[in-house]
Amino acid sequence: MTLYLVRRLLVLGTMMFGLLCITFFIANIAPGDPAALAAGPNATKSMVETIRVEYGLDKPLWEQFSRYVTDVFTGDLGRSISTTRPVIDHIAEAFPATMELVLFAIGFAVVMGVSLGVLAAVWRDTFVDHAVRLFAVSGIALPMFWFGLLLQLLFAVKLGWLPVSGRLGLITERPEPITHLLILDSMLRGMWGTAFEGLRYIAMPALVLSFPCLASVARVARSEMIETMASDYVLGARAHGLGAFSIQIRHALRNAMLPVLALIGLRYGWMLGGTALVETVFDWPGLGLLMVNSVLMSDFKPVLAVTLIIGFNVMLANFLVDMAYAWFDPRLRQG
Repeated sequence: MTLYLVRRLLVLGTMMFGLLCITFFIANIAPGDPAALAAGPNATKSMVETIRVEYGLDKPLWEQFSRYVTDVFTGDLGRSISTTRPVIDHIAEAFPATMELVLFAIGFAVVMGVSLGVLAAVWRDTFVDHAVRLFAVSGIALPMFWFGLLLQLLFAVKLGWLPVSGRLGLITERPEPITHLLILDSMLRGMWGTAFEGLRYIAMPALVLSFPCLASVARVARSEMIETMASDYVLGARAHGLGAFSIQIRHALRNAMLPVLALIGLRYGWMLGGTALVETVFDWPGLGLLMVNSVLMSDFKPVLAVTLIIGFNVMLANFLVDMAYAWFDPRLRQG
């Protein structure tokens, strides 16, 4: 297990360095002049050159990259050209909002997806099974931005049950941060009204973000449960007179969850990337909205930082899934 862990850590480090290289060079060959943007529309040529020197944009690309890698490993992500604030401050403000949204979305997707998949497998070829499969296909094919707009029109505009956008109302009292997750901090501080308000704001974006993952989990859970229920040890358990619930949950579901676990790791990364669209539609103040605004302003420092944060989280999630797989399946450790 130790050797397997070392190999996976080496792969993780190599991938992280590759991500640094790719994102840096893509950002620097993109159209637009960040120095001219920071100087403003009325700036003179000398002012633009001064800002270019100040941010190190006059240096050769290899020197900029070397400095960039050194800064990243020392925790310095640079300064935003459009706001002149340290990028790490923007990340610190936006990251908790994105993580809260993703955690709610993936939690809902896993619980509902596994439940629907088990129901479809148990009642195979019935109305329940057909409905779950139709739902799974629709969930994968449905565009997120269109689904989000439909929910806003229905629950916010038509029914008035949920707020259209944002993370919390302007006049709602915010809790003192403990974990920086708004709803959790509100509960820990005993501010139940704020927690309920936060749930109302997160409901629609979390549902939109979770929908494709929920559909995928339901499909995989259904197919794995059907395959597992037909295995010899399940048939043997039935022959010994074990109850249906015990067979389905204690025996079949535990073994069917391994492929679902891998899918969850992949979908976690997909969700982080999908936050750019969902957060823009719902004006959710997270990493996705920060990246979109930075791209529109040609502010490449926050774009690089957000890309690195998302990329590292995706790699870390897949690394943890690999570790979980190796723990449950010794054959991987020996391969």
